[in-house]
Amino acid sequence: MFWPMFAVALGFLGLTVLAVLAVRVFVEAERLGRQVADSARRIGRAAEDLERAAESTARSAEAL
Repeated sequence: MFWPMFAVALGFLGLTVLAVLAVRVFVEAERLGRQVADSARRIGRAAEDLERAAESTARSAEAL
C-alpha cells in the first residue's frame, strides 16, 4: 500500500511543479510582450522624429 500512495504523491508533486513552471512562463511571456510593444512604440516615435528632421533638412537644402 505504501508504493501506490508514494507514486500518487510523486505524480501530484510533479503536476504541481509543472503548473508552477507554466505560470512562470506565462508571466515572463506577458512581460516580454509588453517590452516588445514598448520598443515598437519607441521605434515608431524615433522614425517620426527622423522623418520630421529629414523634411526640415530638405527644406533648408532647397532654400540654398
